[in-house]
Amino acid sequence: MSQVATLVAKARGRSVLSRIAARERRLESSLAAGLGRVEERLRECAAGAADPRVAEVVGYLVAAGGKRLRPLLTLVAAEFGDPGAPGVVDAAAISELVHAASLYHDDVMDQARIRHGVPSVNARWGNPVAVMGGNWLLAISARLSADLVAEILPLHAEACQRLVRGQMAELLGPRADDDPLDHYFSVVSDKSAALISLALRLGALQSGAPAAVADALEDYGEHLGVVFQIADDLLDITSSSALSGKEQGKDLAVGVSCLPVLLARAGEDPRDDELRALLDAPAGVAGDAHHRALELLRRSPAMAQARALMNGRLERARSALNRLPSGPPKRALDALCDVVAHRAA
Repeated sequence: MSQVATLVAKARGRSVLSRIAARERRLESSLAAGLGRVEERLRECAAGAADPRVAEVVGYLVAAGGKRLRPLLTLVAAEFGDPGAPGVVDAAAISELVHAASLYHDDVMDQARIRHGVPSVNARWGNPVAVMGGNWLLAISARLSADLVAEILPLHAEACQRLVRGQMAELLGPRADDDPLDHYFSVVSDKSAALISLALRLGALQSGAPAAVADALEDYGEHLGVVFQIADDLLDITSSSALSGKEQGKDLAVGVSCLPVLLARAGEDPRDDELRALLDAPAGVAGDAHHRALELLRRSPAMAQARALMNGRLERARSALNRLPSGPPKRALDALCDVVAHRAA
């Protein structure tokens, strides 16, 4: 299976993108070659640290792999312009470096112990090293941005600002007068959607795609990023650690309110009475209570409500695609909507 196909290997059945690749030979070949060059660039960035200990830390998650979804999106977006333009590979590398930095910081905040199926950076080296490693990745991504077209450096800065704002909002939680669901979607917009839309706009700008195309891709990314987070929320509840590469129910264990939890809390369905009691217990959700809460969440009407909200965002993402010229890149992005929907089904 090609690297492009394996990017969505966790979707049920044969991946939609692998079927697209089978029909779109030129696109598949272009993306596979581009991803190979991005992988080399990421290794070069990590190896560029003067201290080999720093190089090991910042290259750790790069070596562990991952879906490389954001670089793929950058490369697909570049297909709407000149995919061979100088700097397109660096633009794709930037999208992965910023994403990796966010994972380093997220795992510290969430006290996560597993990432991509291996011990997290903070589990292996401790929180201070993980934070500094994430900062290093952000600095390198900014340095690469400075050498690309003029619009990219401010775009990078804005995305990083949104990322930090979202992380801070998640850490502080909603204010007393905030609606918890509104707060959730604000956090998701800044933490998840900002990076997906960044990846797409990077590719469009660096390849010289028309401004209208770049705007449509950015809108698509904003909606798709929310979809990805809702899908992750659902998978955190339904999937095993072996499948997801993360600890099952970790958000629930550390008090991060995922969308199904928020919907269950806000609802009045009597079937969720026991679940609401567990979620609101002063002692928190740990041990046997954690296992029971996960069991109840899987059966909760809130899961179907979350999927309905996810599907609504998917339709908005598809609507943005209607503004793009027809062709293999547009079909690949449309197929990605199906992949995400199937992944969280």
